[in-house]
Amino acid sequence: MASPRAPRLADPRTRQRILAILLLLVLVVFAARLVFIQGVRSSVLSSEALSSRLATKVLTEPRADIVDRNGVVLATSVERYNVGVNQVKIADFERTENGEVTLSGPSGAAEILAPILDMNASELAASMVGDSTFVYLVKDISPETWDLIAAEKITGIEPEAVEKRVYPNGALAGNVVGFMGGDGESAGTVGLAGVELSYSEQLEGEAGSLTYERGPNGTIIPTGVREEVAAVPGDDVVLTLDRDIQWYAQERVAQALKETGASRATVVVEDVQTGEILALVDSGSVDPNDPSATDSAARGSRAVSTVFEPGSTAKVITMAAALEEGVATPTSEFVAPYQYTTDNNQTFKDSHEHETQQLTLAGILAESSNTGTVQVGELLTTEQRYDYLERFGFGSTTGLGLPGESAGILRDWENWDGRTKWAVTFGQGVSVTALQATQVYSIIANGGLKIQPSVVKGFLAEDGTFTERETAEPERVISEQTASQLMTMLEDVTEEGGTGVLAKIDGYRVAGKTGTAEAAGADGTLSSIVASFIGIAPADDPRIVVSVIVTDPKSTIWGGTAAAPVFKDVATFALQSLRVPPSTTEASLYPTTWE
Repeated sequence: MASPRAPRLADPRTRQRILAILLLLVLVVFAARLVFIQGVRSSVLSSEALSSRLATKVLTEPRADIVDRNGVVLATSVERYNVGVNQVKIADFERTENGEVTLSGPSGAAEILAPILDMNASELAASMVGDSTFVYLVKDISPETWDLIAAEKITGIEPEAVEKRVYPNGALAGNVVGFMGGDGESAGTVGLAGVELSYSEQLEGEAGSLTYERGPNGTIIPTGVREEVAAVPGDDVVLTLDRDIQWYAQERVAQALKETGASRATVVVEDVQTGEILALVDSGSVDPNDPSATDSAARGSRAVSTVFEPGSTAKVITMAAALEEGVATPTSEFVAPYQYTTDNNQTFKDSHEHETQQLTLAGILAESSNTGTVQVGELLTTEQRYDYLERFGFGSTTGLGLPGESAGILRDWENWDGRTKWAVTFGQGVSVTALQATQVYSIIANGGLKIQPSVVKGFLAEDGTFTERETAEPERVISEQTASQLMTMLEDVTEEGGTGVLAKIDGYRVAGKTGTAEAAGADGTLSSIVASFIGIAPADDPRIVVSVIVTDPKSTIWGGTAAAPVFKDVATFALQSLRVPPSTTEASLYPTTWE
Protein backbone atom coordinates (compact mmCIF):
# COMPACT_ATOMS: atom_id res chain seq x y z
CA MET A 1 0.00 0.00 0.00
CA ALA A 2 1.49 3.39 -0.96
CA SER A 3 2.36 5.85 1.80
CA PRO A 4 0.36 9.14 1.93
CA ARG A 5 1.80 12.20 0.15
CA ALA A 6 3.44 14.79 2.51
CA PRO A 7 1.63 18.19 2.76
CA ARG A 8 2.68 20.75 0.22
CA LEU A 9 3.63 23.04 3.14
CA ALA A 10 6.78 21.02 3.45
CA ASP A 11 7.76 22.17 0.00
CA PRO A 12 10.61 24.71 0.44
CA ARG A 13 9.27 26.89 -2.30
CA THR A 14 5.86 26.97 -0.67
CA ARG A 15 7.32 27.95 2.66
CA GLN A 16 9.31 30.70 1.03
CA ARG A 17 6.20 32.06 -0.63
CA ILE A 18 4.29 32.00 2.66
CA LEU A 19 7.13 33.72 4.51
CA ALA A 20 7.41 36.30 1.79
CA ILE A 21 3.70 37.00 2.00
CA LEU A 22 3.87 37.32 5.80
CA LEU A 23 6.89 39.60 5.56
CA LEU A 24 5.08 41.71 3.01
CA LEU A 25 2.08 41.96 5.31
CA VAL A 26 4.32 43.08 8.18
CA LEU A 27 5.98 45.66 5.97
CA VAL A 28 2.58 46.90 4.87
CA VAL A 29 1.49 47.24 8.51
CA PHE A 30 4.67 49.09 9.42
CA ALA A 31 4.35 51.30 6.39
CA ALA A 32 0.75 52.08 7.23
CA ARG A 33 1.73 52.80 10.82
CA LEU A 34 4.55 55.04 9.65
CA VAL A 35 2.23 56.91 7.33
CA PHE A 36 -0.25 57.30 10.19
CA ILE A 37 2.38 58.55 12.59
CA GLN A 38 4.14 60.88 10.18
CA GLY A 39 1.13 62.01 8.27
CA VAL A 40 -1.72 61.95 10.75
CA ARG A 41 -0.23 62.13 14.25
CA SER A 42 3.03 63.89 13.52
CA SER A 43 1.91 67.21 14.99
CA VAL A 44 0.56 65.55 18.13
CA LEU A 45 3.69 63.50 18.75
CA SER A 46 5.93 66.44 17.97
CA SER A 47 4.01 68.53 20.47
CA GLU A 48 4.28 65.82 23.12
CA ALA A 49 8.02 65.48 22.53
CA LEU A 50 8.47 69.23 22.78
CA SER A 51 6.41 69.41 25.96
CA SER A 52 8.68 66.86 27.59
CA ARG A 53 11.63 69.13 26.85
CA LEU A 54 10.00 72.36 28.04
CA ALA A 55 10.45 73.85 31.50
CA THR A 56 8.82 76.96 32.94
CA LYS A 57 10.33 79.23 35.57
CA VAL A 58 8.44 81.92 37.47
CA LEU A 59 10.03 85.36 37.13
CA THR A 60 9.64 87.92 39.90
CA GLU A 61 10.91 91.38 40.62
CA PRO A 62 12.19 92.36 44.07
CA ARG A 63 9.43 93.62 46.37
CA ALA A 64 9.18 97.40 46.07
CA ASP A 65 10.22 99.81 48.82
CA ILE A 66 8.24 101.53 51.53
CA VAL A 67 9.42 105.12 51.97
CA ASP A 68 8.43 108.12 54.06
CA ARG A 69 6.99 111.32 52.58
CA ASN A 70 10.51 112.56 51.76
CA GLY A 71 11.71 109.35 50.12
CA VAL A 72 13.59 107.96 53.12
CA VAL A 73 13.61 104.17 52.81
CA LEU A 74 11.81 102.39 55.65
CA ALA A 75 11.61 98.93 54.03
CA THR A 76 13.55 97.49 51.09
CA SER A 77 14.55 94.18 49.54
CA VAL A 78 18.17 93.04 49.21
CA GLU A 79 19.84 90.08 47.51
CA ARG A 80 21.17 87.36 49.78
CA TYR A 81 22.48 83.84 49.27
CA ASN A 82 21.99 80.50 50.93
CA VAL A 83 24.91 78.13 50.35
CA GLY A 84 24.53 74.37 50.09
CA VAL A 85 26.69 71.36 49.34
CA ASN A 86 26.23 68.36 47.06
CA GLN A 87 27.76 65.73 49.33
CA VAL A 88 28.24 63.30 46.44
CA LYS A 89 30.23 65.77 44.34
CA ILE A 90 32.25 67.25 47.20
CA ALA A 91 33.73 63.82 47.89
CA ASP A 92 35.61 64.12 44.56
CA PHE A 93 36.89 67.63 45.21
CA GLU A 94 40.64 68.10 44.82
CA ARG A 95 42.87 71.16 44.97
CA THR A 96 46.28 70.68 43.32
CA GLU A 97 49.49 72.65 43.43
CA ASN A 98 52.47 71.89 41.21
CA GLY A 99 50.73 68.71 40.12
CA GLU A 100 50.22 67.46 43.65
CA VAL A 101 46.93 67.22 45.54
CA THR A 102 47.08 69.61 48.51
CA LEU A 103 43.44 69.57 49.61
CA SER A 104 40.67 67.10 48.91
CA GLY A 105 37.19 66.01 49.87
CA PRO A 106 35.00 67.59 52.57
CA SER A 107 37.89 68.31 54.92
CA GLY A 108 39.81 70.17 52.23
CA ALA A 109 36.77 72.17 51.16
CA ALA A 110 36.02 73.03 54.79
CA GLU A 111 39.56 74.29 55.29
CA ILE A 112 39.02 76.78 52.48
CA LEU A 113 35.50 77.85 53.44
CA ALA A 114 35.76 78.06 57.23
CA PRO A 115 37.65 81.40 57.30
CA ILE A 116 35.25 82.94 54.76
CA LEU A 117 32.15 81.84 56.67
CA ASP A 118 33.69 82.31 60.12
CA MET A 119 32.79 78.72 61.01
CA ASN A 120 34.57 75.82 62.68
CA ALA A 121 36.35 73.79 59.98
CA SER A 122 35.74 70.41 61.64
CA GLU A 123 32.01 71.04 62.08
CA LEU A 124 31.77 72.36 58.54
CA ALA A 125 33.52 69.28 57.14
CA ALA A 126 31.19 66.97 59.06
CA SER A 127 28.15 68.61 57.47
CA MET A 128 29.59 67.88 54.01
CA VAL A 129 29.82 64.12 54.49
CA GLY A 130 26.94 61.98 53.22
CA ASP A 131 25.05 60.99 50.12
CA SER A 132 22.64 63.92 49.80
CA THR A 133 22.65 66.03 46.66
CA PHE A 134 21.91 69.25 48.59
CA VAL A 135 22.40 70.18 52.24
CA TYR A 136 22.42 73.79 53.51
CA LEU A 137 25.74 74.94 54.96
CA VAL A 138 24.84 78.56 55.70
CA LYS A 139 21.97 80.96 54.98
CA ASP A 140 21.58 84.69 54.47
CA ILE A 141 25.06 85.68 53.37
CA SER A 142 25.83 88.83 51.38
CA PRO A 143 26.61 88.81 47.64
CA GLU A 144 30.16 89.86 48.53
CA THR A 145 30.65 86.80 50.71
CA TRP A 146 29.25 84.53 48.01
CA ASP A 147 31.67 86.07 45.49
CA LEU A 148 34.56 85.05 47.74
CA ILE A 149 33.21 81.50 47.91
CA ALA A 150 32.53 81.29 44.17
CA ALA A 151 36.08 82.41 43.43
CA GLU A 152 37.38 79.24 45.09
CA LYS A 153 35.60 77.07 42.48
CA ILE A 154 34.92 74.20 44.85
CA THR A 155 33.09 71.34 43.16
CA GLY A 156 29.78 70.63 44.91
CA ILE A 157 29.33 74.04 46.58
CA GLU A 158 26.12 75.50 45.20
CA PRO A 159 24.36 78.87 45.73
CA GLU A 160 20.68 79.65 46.21
CA ALA A 161 19.80 83.26 45.51
CA VAL A 162 17.10 84.62 47.82
CA GLU A 163 15.43 87.96 48.51
CA LYS A 164 15.48 89.37 52.02
CA ARG A 165 13.34 92.18 53.41
CA VAL A 166 15.28 94.64 55.57
CA TYR A 167 14.25 97.68 57.59
CA PRO A 168 17.13 100.18 57.80
CA ASN A 169 15.54 102.23 60.59
CA GLY A 170 14.73 99.32 62.90
CA ALA A 171 11.74 99.97 65.15
CA LEU A 172 11.12 103.43 63.70
CA ALA A 173 7.48 103.34 62.52
CA GLY A 174 7.53 99.56 62.80
CA ASN A 175 3.89 99.68 63.94
CA VAL A 176 2.99 101.29 60.60
CA VAL A 177 5.44 99.67 58.18
CA GLY A 178 4.72 96.13 59.40
CA PHE A 179 6.84 93.06 58.70
CA MET A 180 7.14 89.88 56.61
CA GLY A 181 6.75 86.23 57.53
CA GLY A 182 5.32 82.95 56.33
CA ASP A 183 6.00 79.21 56.66
CA GLY A 184 7.75 76.68 54.45
CA GLU A 185 8.50 77.87 50.91
CA SER A 186 6.75 81.19 51.62
CA ALA A 187 8.91 81.95 54.68
CA GLY A 188 9.72 85.64 54.83
CA THR A 189 7.73 86.49 51.70
CA VAL A 190 4.26 87.25 53.09
CA GLY A 191 3.21 90.60 54.54
CA LEU A 192 1.88 89.95 58.04
CA ALA A 193 1.24 93.42 59.47
CA GLY A 194 1.04 97.12 58.70
CA VAL A 195 1.61 98.48 55.22
CA GLU A 196 3.45 95.28 54.26
CA LEU A 197 0.11 93.50 54.67
CA SER A 198 -2.39 96.15 53.53
CA TYR A 199 -0.50 97.09 50.36
CA SER A 200 1.17 93.77 49.53
CA GLU A 201 -0.39 93.68 46.06
CA GLN A 202 1.05 97.07 45.11
CA LEU A 203 4.49 96.17 46.52
CA GLU A 204 4.73 92.78 44.80
CA GLY A 205 3.67 93.70 41.28
CA GLU A 206 2.88 90.83 38.88
CA ALA A 207 4.94 87.66 38.36
CA GLY A 208 6.21 86.75 34.88
CA SER A 209 7.42 83.48 33.39
CA LEU A 210 10.23 82.02 31.28
CA THR A 211 9.49 78.87 29.23
CA TYR A 212 12.54 77.25 27.59
CA GLU A 213 13.59 74.02 25.85
CA ARG A 214 16.16 71.91 27.69
CA GLY A 215 18.38 69.00 26.82
CA PRO A 216 18.67 65.63 28.61
CA ASN A 217 21.02 67.09 31.23
CA GLY A 218 18.73 70.03 31.96
CA THR A 219 20.75 72.67 30.10
CA ILE A 220 19.02 75.25 27.95
CA ILE A 221 19.03 74.49 24.20
CA PRO A 222 20.26 77.78 22.66
CA THR A 223 18.29 77.35 19.43
CA GLY A 224 15.26 75.83 21.13
CA VAL A 225 11.94 77.31 22.16
CA ARG A 226 12.15 80.34 24.44
CA GLU A 227 9.12 82.35 25.53
CA GLU A 228 9.34 85.03 28.18
CA VAL A 229 6.62 87.09 29.88
CA ALA A 230 8.36 89.85 31.79
CA ALA A 231 7.51 90.38 35.45
CA VAL A 232 5.88 93.70 36.27
CA PRO A 233 7.66 95.39 39.18
CA GLY A 234 5.63 96.62 42.13
CA ASP A 235 5.22 100.25 43.12
CA ASP A 236 6.98 101.91 46.01
CA VAL A 237 4.48 102.80 48.73
CA VAL A 238 5.01 106.40 49.81
CA LEU A 239 3.85 107.02 53.37
CA THR A 240 2.59 110.30 54.77
CA LEU A 241 4.90 109.85 57.76
CA ASP A 242 7.81 112.19 58.29
CA ARG A 243 10.74 110.13 59.57
CA ASP A 244 12.15 112.94 61.71
CA ILE A 245 8.82 113.76 63.38
CA GLN A 246 8.14 110.05 63.88
CA TRP A 247 11.59 109.58 65.42
CA TYR A 248 11.23 112.48 67.82
CA ALA A 249 7.73 111.45 68.88
CA GLN A 250 8.93 107.91 69.59
CA GLU A 251 11.82 109.24 71.66
CA ARG A 252 9.52 111.56 73.60
CA VAL A 253 7.04 108.76 74.27
CA ALA A 254 9.82 106.55 75.64
CA GLN A 255 10.85 109.42 77.92
CA ALA A 256 7.26 109.94 79.06
CA LEU A 257 6.98 106.31 80.14
CA LYS A 258 10.03 106.74 82.35
CA GLU A 259 8.76 110.03 83.77
CA THR A 260 5.22 108.88 84.53
CA GLY A 261 5.63 105.15 85.06
CA ALA A 262 2.88 104.55 82.49
CA SER A 263 2.38 101.14 80.93
CA ARG A 264 2.10 102.49 77.38
CA ALA A 265 1.51 105.65 75.40
CA THR A 266 0.36 106.69 71.94
CA VAL A 267 0.97 109.85 69.91
CA VAL A 268 -0.70 110.90 66.66
CA VAL A 269 0.44 113.90 64.63
CA GLU A 270 -1.90 114.87 61.78
CA ASP A 271 -1.72 117.57 59.14
CA VAL A 272 -5.21 119.07 59.41
CA GLN A 273 -5.10 120.55 55.92
CA THR A 274 -4.61 117.20 54.17
CA GLY A 275 -5.52 114.53 56.73
CA GLU A 276 -2.02 113.08 56.34
CA ILE A 277 -0.59 111.39 59.41
CA LEU A 278 2.91 112.75 60.03
CA ALA A 279 3.61 110.48 63.00
CA LEU A 280 1.79 107.48 64.44
CA VAL A 281 3.56 106.28 67.56
CA ASP A 282 2.92 103.35 69.85
CA SER A 283 5.33 102.79 72.73
CA GLY A 284 7.35 99.60 72.43
CA SER A 285 6.99 99.59 68.65
CA VAL A 286 7.97 96.37 66.88
CA ASP A 287 11.32 96.08 65.08
CA PRO A 288 10.34 94.53 61.71
CA ASN A 289 13.80 92.99 61.44
CA ASP A 290 12.98 90.83 64.48
CA PRO A 291 9.21 90.86 65.12
CA SER A 292 9.35 87.81 67.38
CA ALA A 293 11.16 89.92 69.98
CA THR A 294 7.94 91.92 70.51
CA ASP A 295 4.81 90.54 72.14
CA SER A 296 2.26 89.62 69.47
CA ALA A 297 -0.31 92.06 70.91
CA ALA A 298 2.08 94.98 70.32
CA ARG A 299 3.21 94.20 66.77
CA GLY A 300 0.49 96.24 65.09
CA SER A 301 -0.68 99.78 65.74
CA ARG A 302 -2.61 100.20 68.99
CA ALA A 303 -3.41 103.74 67.84
CA VAL A 304 -5.93 102.23 65.42
CA SER A 305 -6.86 98.99 67.19
CA THR A 306 -7.04 99.65 70.95
CA VAL A 307 -10.16 101.40 72.25
CA PHE A 308 -10.71 103.41 75.42
CA GLU A 309 -13.21 105.86 76.85
CA PRO A 310 -12.10 109.30 75.66
CA GLY A 311 -13.24 111.10 78.79
CA SER A 312 -13.20 114.88 78.79
CA THR A 313 -11.63 115.27 75.36
CA ALA A 314 -15.06 114.26 73.99
CA LYS A 315 -16.82 117.13 75.80
CA VAL A 316 -16.06 119.30 72.79
CA ILE A 317 -18.62 117.24 70.81
CA THR A 318 -21.36 118.16 73.30
CA MET A 319 -20.34 121.82 72.98
CA ALA A 320 -20.39 121.51 69.18
CA ALA A 321 -23.91 120.07 69.26
CA ALA A 322 -25.18 122.84 71.54
CA LEU A 323 -23.69 125.55 69.34
CA GLU A 324 -24.78 123.94 66.07
CA GLU A 325 -28.35 123.35 67.29
CA GLY A 326 -28.56 126.92 68.56
CA VAL A 327 -29.41 125.99 72.16
CA ALA A 328 -26.35 127.77 73.61
CA THR A 329 -23.62 130.26 72.76
CA PRO A 330 -20.03 130.39 74.06
CA THR A 331 -21.16 132.93 76.67
CA SER A 332 -24.34 131.15 77.79
CA GLU A 333 -24.47 131.04 81.58
CA PHE A 334 -24.64 127.91 83.73
CA VAL A 335 -24.43 127.13 87.42
CA ALA A 336 -22.06 124.21 87.94
CA PRO A 337 -22.05 122.64 91.41
CA TYR A 338 -19.58 119.93 92.46
CA GLN A 339 -22.42 117.41 92.31
CA TYR A 340 -25.43 117.40 90.02
CA THR A 341 -28.47 115.09 89.80
CA THR A 342 -30.52 114.72 86.63
CA ASP A 343 -34.28 114.40 86.46
CA ASN A 344 -33.97 110.60 86.31
CA ASN A 345 -31.96 110.54 89.56
CA GLN A 346 -28.51 110.04 88.05
CA THR A 347 -25.86 111.86 90.09
CA PHE A 348 -22.59 113.08 88.57
CA LYS A 349 -19.56 114.72 90.18
CA ASP A 350 -16.63 116.80 89.03
CA SER A 351 -13.07 115.51 89.37
CA HIS A 352 -12.34 117.81 92.34
CA GLU A 353 -14.62 119.02 95.09
CA HIS A 354 -15.37 122.74 94.77
CA GLU A 355 -17.83 125.48 95.55
CA THR A 356 -20.67 126.05 93.10
CA GLN A 357 -19.29 127.83 90.03
CA GLN A 358 -20.93 130.31 87.66
CA LEU A 359 -19.50 129.25 84.33
CA THR A 360 -20.14 130.17 80.72
CA LEU A 361 -20.25 127.45 78.08
CA ALA A 362 -16.61 128.30 77.34
CA GLY A 363 -15.87 128.09 81.06
CA ILE A 364 -17.42 124.62 81.35
CA LEU A 365 -15.01 123.42 78.67
CA ALA A 366 -12.01 125.27 80.11
CA GLU A 367 -12.68 123.95 83.63
CA SER A 368 -13.68 120.53 82.27
CA SER A 369 -16.79 120.50 84.43
CA ASN A 370 -18.76 117.25 84.27
CA THR A 371 -21.78 118.73 86.01
CA GLY A 372 -21.83 121.69 83.65
CA THR A 373 -21.47 119.43 80.61
CA VAL A 374 -24.41 117.27 81.72
CA GLN A 375 -26.53 120.42 81.95
CA VAL A 376 -25.50 121.35 78.40
CA GLY A 377 -26.51 117.84 77.37
CA GLU A 378 -29.95 118.40 78.88
CA LEU A 379 -30.50 121.05 76.19
CA LEU A 380 -30.19 118.31 73.55
CA THR A 381 -32.32 115.28 72.88
CA THR A 382 -30.82 111.84 73.41
CA GLU A 383 -30.93 111.26 69.66
CA GLN A 384 -29.05 114.52 69.03
CA ARG A 385 -26.30 113.50 71.44
CA TYR A 386 -25.90 110.25 69.52
CA ASP A 387 -26.09 111.97 66.14
CA TYR A 388 -23.17 114.30 66.87
CA LEU A 389 -21.00 111.51 68.27
CA GLU A 390 -21.62 109.62 65.04
CA ARG A 391 -20.99 112.70 62.87
CA PHE A 392 -17.58 113.17 64.48
CA GLY A 393 -16.65 109.60 63.59
CA PHE A 394 -17.43 107.57 66.70
CA GLY A 395 -18.59 104.05 65.86
CA SER A 396 -16.95 103.84 62.41
CA THR A 397 -13.45 103.30 61.07
CA THR A 398 -11.55 106.20 59.57
CA GLY A 399 -10.24 104.37 56.49
CA LEU A 400 -6.65 105.18 57.45
CA GLY A 401 -5.21 102.25 55.51
CA LEU A 402 -3.82 99.98 58.23
CA PRO A 403 -5.07 96.50 59.09
CA GLY A 404 -6.92 95.85 62.33
CA GLU A 405 -8.53 99.28 62.63
CA SER A 406 -11.36 99.27 65.17
CA ALA A 407 -14.61 101.17 64.78
CA GLY A 408 -14.74 101.73 68.53
CA ILE A 409 -17.95 101.26 70.49
CA LEU A 410 -21.00 103.47 70.03
CA ARG A 411 -24.22 101.72 70.93
CA ASP A 412 -27.48 102.91 69.41
CA TRP A 413 -29.05 105.65 71.50
CA GLU A 414 -32.20 103.58 71.93
CA ASN A 415 -30.11 101.04 73.86
CA TRP A 416 -28.56 103.55 76.25
CA ASP A 417 -29.53 103.08 79.89
CA GLY A 418 -30.56 105.93 82.18
CA ARG A 419 -26.98 106.76 83.10
CA THR A 420 -25.24 106.27 79.76
CA LYS A 421 -27.43 108.84 78.01
CA TRP A 422 -25.81 111.49 80.23
CA ALA A 423 -22.34 109.96 80.57
CA VAL A 424 -21.77 110.16 76.80
CA THR A 425 -21.85 113.96 77.05
CA PHE A 426 -18.49 113.91 78.85
CA GLY A 427 -16.85 110.97 77.09
CA GLN A 428 -17.97 107.94 79.06
CA GLY A 429 -20.15 105.08 77.84
CA VAL A 430 -18.40 105.20 74.46
CA SER A 431 -15.02 103.88 73.33
CA VAL A 432 -12.73 105.17 70.61
CA THR A 433 -9.26 104.69 69.18
CA ALA A 434 -6.55 107.32 69.47
CA LEU A 435 -7.02 108.02 65.78
CA GLN A 436 -10.78 108.63 66.16
CA ALA A 437 -10.15 110.95 69.10
CA THR A 438 -7.62 112.86 66.98
CA GLN A 439 -10.10 113.14 64.11
CA VAL A 440 -12.55 115.08 66.29
CA TYR A 441 -10.05 117.90 66.72
CA SER A 442 -8.96 117.72 63.10
CA ILE A 443 -12.56 118.44 62.11
CA ILE A 444 -12.67 121.50 64.34
CA ALA A 445 -9.27 122.72 63.14
CA ASN A 446 -10.34 122.29 59.52
CA GLY A 447 -13.35 124.58 59.79
CA GLY A 448 -15.88 121.81 60.42
CA LEU A 449 -14.83 119.52 57.55
CA LYS A 450 -13.98 115.87 58.12
CA ILE A 451 -11.07 114.85 55.90
CA GLN A 452 -10.26 111.16 55.74
CA PRO A 453 -6.94 110.57 57.49
CA SER A 454 -4.32 108.62 55.59
CA VAL A 455 -0.99 107.00 56.34
CA VAL A 456 -0.27 106.29 52.64
CA LYS A 457 0.34 109.25 50.37
CA GLY A 458 0.47 107.26 47.13
CA PHE A 459 2.38 104.87 44.88
CA LEU A 460 5.57 105.48 42.91
CA ALA A 461 6.06 103.34 39.80
CA GLU A 462 9.46 102.30 38.46
CA ASP A 463 9.20 104.86 35.66
CA GLY A 464 8.71 107.68 38.17
CA THR A 465 4.94 108.00 37.76
CA PHE A 466 3.27 108.88 41.08
CA THR A 467 -0.34 107.96 41.80
CA GLU A 468 -2.07 109.43 44.84
CA ARG A 469 -4.03 107.13 47.10
CA GLU A 470 -7.75 107.67 46.66
CA THR A 471 -9.55 109.02 49.72
CA ALA A 472 -13.14 109.96 50.47
CA GLU A 473 -14.43 113.43 49.67
CA PRO A 474 -14.40 115.87 52.63
CA GLU A 475 -17.62 115.84 54.62
CA ARG A 476 -19.07 118.80 56.50
CA VAL A 477 -19.80 117.96 60.12
CA ILE A 478 -20.40 121.40 61.64
CA SER A 479 -20.51 124.93 60.27
CA GLU A 480 -17.44 127.13 59.97
CA GLN A 481 -18.91 129.46 62.58
CA THR A 482 -19.34 126.65 65.11
CA ALA A 483 -15.81 125.39 64.41
CA SER A 484 -14.41 128.90 64.89
CA GLN A 485 -16.24 129.31 68.20
CA LEU A 486 -14.96 125.95 69.41
CA MET A 487 -11.39 126.89 68.48
CA THR A 488 -11.61 129.98 70.64
CA MET A 489 -13.19 128.02 73.50
CA LEU A 490 -10.39 125.42 73.27
CA GLU A 491 -7.79 128.19 73.54
CA ASP A 492 -9.27 129.02 76.95
CA VAL A 493 -8.21 125.51 78.06
CA THR A 494 -4.51 126.34 77.63
CA GLU A 495 -4.71 129.75 79.28
CA GLU A 496 -4.14 130.47 82.95
CA GLY A 497 -6.85 128.74 84.96
CA GLY A 498 -7.51 126.13 82.25
CA THR A 499 -6.63 122.47 82.64
CA GLY A 500 -4.15 122.42 79.75
CA VAL A 501 -1.80 125.28 80.60
CA LEU A 502 1.26 122.97 80.36
CA ALA A 503 0.53 122.52 76.65
CA LYS A 504 1.33 126.16 75.78
CA ILE A 505 4.07 126.65 73.18
CA ASP A 506 6.20 129.79 73.10
CA GLY A 507 5.33 131.85 70.04
CA TYR A 508 2.31 129.79 69.01
CA ARG A 509 -1.32 129.96 70.02
CA VAL A 510 -2.56 126.54 71.14
CA ALA A 511 -6.07 125.17 71.46
CA GLY A 512 -6.78 121.82 73.07
CA LYS A 513 -8.43 119.71 75.73
CA THR A 514 -7.34 117.48 78.57
CA GLY A 515 -8.94 114.17 79.42
CA THR A 516 -8.83 111.61 82.21
CA ALA A 517 -10.98 108.50 82.11
CA GLU A 518 -11.28 105.14 83.78
CA ALA A 519 -10.66 102.11 81.60
CA ALA A 520 -10.98 98.36 81.92
CA GLY A 521 -7.83 96.75 83.29
CA ALA A 522 -6.52 93.23 82.84
CA ASP A 523 -8.96 92.04 85.52
CA GLY A 524 -11.95 93.37 83.57
CA THR A 525 -12.79 96.03 86.16
CA LEU A 526 -12.35 99.80 85.83
CA SER A 527 -8.87 99.59 87.34
CA SER A 528 -6.98 101.40 84.58
CA ILE A 529 -6.57 105.12 83.87
CA VAL A 530 -6.20 106.88 80.51
CA ALA A 531 -4.80 110.41 80.66
CA SER A 532 -4.84 112.45 77.45
CA PHE A 533 -4.34 115.79 75.78
CA ILE A 534 -5.34 116.64 72.22
CA GLY A 535 -4.28 119.99 70.85
CA ILE A 536 -4.26 122.15 67.73
CA ALA A 537 -1.46 124.50 66.66
CA PRO A 538 -1.26 127.24 65.65
CA ALA A 539 -4.77 128.02 66.85
CA ASP A 540 -5.00 131.12 64.66
CA ASP A 541 -4.04 129.23 61.47
CA PRO A 542 -4.29 125.50 62.21
CA ARG A 543 -1.68 123.20 60.69
CA ILE A 544 -1.35 120.20 63.00
CA VAL A 545 -3.33 118.22 65.53
CA VAL A 546 -1.36 116.24 68.09
CA SER A 547 -2.97 113.72 70.41
CA VAL A 548 -1.19 112.14 73.38
CA ILE A 549 -2.76 109.15 75.13
CA VAL A 550 -1.01 107.86 78.27
CA THR A 551 -2.23 104.64 79.90
CA ASP A 552 -1.86 103.99 83.64
CA PRO A 553 0.50 106.85 84.57
CA LYS A 554 1.76 106.46 88.14
CA SER A 555 3.13 109.95 88.82
CA THR A 556 -0.17 111.68 88.02
CA ILE A 557 -3.48 110.61 86.52
CA TRP A 558 -4.42 113.96 84.97
CA GLY A 559 -4.13 114.62 81.26
CA GLY A 560 -2.99 118.17 81.96
CA THR A 561 0.18 116.93 83.69
CA ALA A 562 0.78 113.46 82.22
CA ALA A 563 0.02 114.18 78.54
CA ALA A 564 0.09 117.96 77.96
CA PRO A 565 3.91 118.30 78.37
CA VAL A 566 4.42 115.56 75.76
CA PHE A 567 2.09 117.43 73.42
CA LYS A 568 4.08 120.62 73.91
CA ASP A 569 7.40 118.98 72.99
CA VAL A 570 6.14 116.93 70.04
CA ALA A 571 4.07 119.79 68.60
CA THR A 572 7.01 122.20 68.94
CA PHE A 573 9.31 119.82 67.06
CA ALA A 574 6.70 119.21 64.35
CA LEU A 575 6.00 122.92 63.84
CA GLN A 576 9.70 123.64 63.50
CA SER A 577 10.25 120.69 61.14
CA LEU A 578 7.39 121.87 58.94
CA ARG A 579 8.65 125.46 59.15
CA VAL A 580 5.31 126.75 60.35
CA PRO A 581 5.63 130.45 61.21
CA PRO A 582 4.74 131.59 64.75
CA SER A 583 1.38 133.20 65.51
CA THR A 584 1.13 136.87 64.71
CA THR A 585 -2.10 137.69 66.51
CA GLU A 586 -3.30 137.60 70.10
CA ALA A 587 -6.24 135.47 71.15
CA SER A 588 -9.57 137.16 71.83
CA LEU A 589 -11.08 134.75 74.33
CA TYR A 590 -14.56 134.27 75.68
CA PRO A 591 -15.25 134.92 79.36
CA THR A 592 -15.27 131.72 81.39
CA THR A 593 -17.29 132.98 84.35
CA TRP A 594 -20.20 135.33 84.93
CA GLU A 595 -21.42 137.42 87.82
